[in-house]
Parts: sequence; C-alpha cells; structure tokens
Amino acid sequence: MRFPAVAGRFYPDEAGALRRSISECFAKGAGAPGPRSGGRRVSAVLVPHAGYVCSGYCASHAFRALAEDGRPEAYVIIGPDHYGVPYGSVTCSEGYATPFGTCHVDEGICGKLRGAVSDDPRAHAFEHSIEVEVPFLQYIDPDARIVPVMMSRQTPQEAERLAGALRAACAGRDVVYVASSDLMHYVPKERADSLDREFLGAVASNDPSEVFDAVRRRRMSVCGYGPVAVAMMAARPSSVEILNQTDSSEALGYGRGSVVGYGSAVMYKRAGEPRGPPRVCVQILLRYLRLGS
Repeated sequence: MRFPAVAGRFYPDEAGALRRSISECFAKGAGAPGPRSGGRRVSAVLVPHAGYVCSGYCASHAFRALAEDGRPEAYVIIGPDHYGVPYGSVTCSEGYATPFGTCHVDEGICGKLRGAVSDDPRAHAFEHSIEVEVPFLQYIDPDARIVPVMMSRQTPQEAERLAGALRAACAGRDVVYVASSDLMHYVPKERADSLDREFLGAVASNDPSEVFDAVRRRRMSVCGYGPVAVAMMAARPSSVEILNQTDSSEALGYGRGSVVGYGSAVMYKRAGEPRGPPRVCVQILLRYLRLGS
C-alpha cells in the first residue's frame, strides 16, 4: 500500500482526532451533510488540498455536495505534481493508507488505464495533492474506491490525452472526478481575491480552454489548473457551480500579506447521461462470482 506522507502535518494522524477534524471542517464550513438523494447528478468537483485548518472548511462545500448526491462506484482523484516526477501523468495501483484504514483502488479502472498512463506507486510517495482528499472521501463514503492520478505536465495536450484515457477506462462505470487544486499562492489578499475570482469564473464557464487561457494570460500560480481541465474534459458536465472561495488568511485570521487561495466547485451531469449500474448491485454480483468460483 501507499503510506501517508503528510498525516500529522496536514491532518491528524489518529483516527478519532481525524474524524473530529473533518467534522469541524463541515461544522464551520458547509454544515453537516444531509440525507443522500435518490439519483446522482454530480460528475466532478474542485477541491483544495492544503492542511485542513487552512482549506478544510472550503473543501467541505464540495464534499457535502458529494455526500448528499449519492455514492458512485469510484472517485477518480486528479492532483498536480509538486515534486517533478518524470511522467506526464502517473497513476498508483496501490491503496492509500490513512488513519481510517486503507482506501482501496478500483482495480478494474486502474487496470484499463495502464496501457495509456504509467503506473508507479513510488511517484506518489511524497505527493500530498491526492492524499489529503482521501480521508474526506472515507468520511462521507466508508467503502470509497479511488483511482489516484497525478498530473505533472499541465499542458492542453496532456490534459486532452489524459481525459481521453480516463473516459475510456471509466466507460460504463459510475464515477466522480475529483480535481485537486489550490488557487493563487503567496500573494497579498487583495490580489489573490481578484485573480481567484477570475480563475473560478473560467471554471464556471465550463470551457477547459478558458482555464488554460486565464492561467497563461494572467500568469496565475494556481497549482492544479491541469487537473481541473482534465476533470472538465472527462466529465463533460452540463453546468458548473462555484460553491466557495476563501484563502489562508480567512481561515487562520492572519497573514493577509501573503495568502494561498482556495475554491470549491461542483460540476453536474448532462440530462439523460447514463450513471452506470448501482454500486450495491455490482458488489452483490462480484460477491456471487467469488462464491461461485
């Protein structure tokens, strides 16, 4: 399995403390999730990936939307590479260990990805952009299965290639794409507010080219714009809703001179798009096949 790299720093490394931390993120952010709906409408979300005391309140808005939407078969988490791994994009076929236990990968989707995306768990060893999302997913869905994909080369060409590979690997499956990204980095709050609004406006346009254009034109230090574009390309949502925009100074109460921005958003399925078989039916079928063998 892939062991935690930032437990004890970005989030608590003990299960009880971690559960309380996430519960507090919901309480001070979006509020506790309500009952699940009867049908799935969410195809993708944008969530930040900093320490929970900084970005957890913002992240709670997207995770509440996921919790109330119903449980998909798998969560495809796309995060940026902060360490310079030698891949355009790389997945990890090993489960992610957290204080809640191991979050297993969806072996079917990961297996189909291998022909198009490198599989190297070592490349994921130190990266936090995917790891910090996993306990939130386990909190709202204890049986969550993930497909962790780290994107290093954040170009339109790599985004199109990766999105195509993901769509092919996820064909016929009910998945949610989780795009992990913080917004502007280490700039005064007033500048961060303005540029973060502009970036989130590009996301709300539901046009991946607008995301790339905004980052290039304004030289934005958004770390995961590539994963955001990939999620939009792969999910092909009908609409995008911005749920929350904030920054580190608002969460911590100090540091307005140099902030990191955070945003959360939800992307909705197109009307009539197939959702795949209910996960409970798939689990029953797999159990039956195992017993039969």
